[in-house]
Amino acid sequence: QVQIKESGGGLVQTGGSLRLSCTTSINFSPTNWYRQTPGKQRELVGSIIRTGDTKYADSVKGRFTISRDNAKNTVYLQMDSLKPEDTAVYYCNGCTYWGQGTQVTVSS
Repeated sequence: QVQIKESGGGLVQTGGSLRLSCTTSINFSPTNWYRQTPGKQRELVGSIIRTGDTKYADSVKGRFTISRDNAKNTVYLQMDSLKPEDTAVYYCNGCTYWGQGTQVTVSS
């Protein structure tokens, strides 16, 4: 059974940092990070493929960094210079599989 699990969310002040982890039972390529706030569609934050190449949404470019450790089947989302508008539930995705999400709250 394919499993995806996110961890690392929490409460942080504006300008702070958090690192999310996504551990999967298999290595997906790409592995994607999405986020969602109530009443809005799920938004693609960024993606990473097996070679390590990444893409980011304009809203997070220069602040967020995605990396992966293929040996650990884990993808990371390093979030720096966080803003209140980054508050959301963050989801990891590979193919048609989704994690349960992890809440990130940025206080002003």
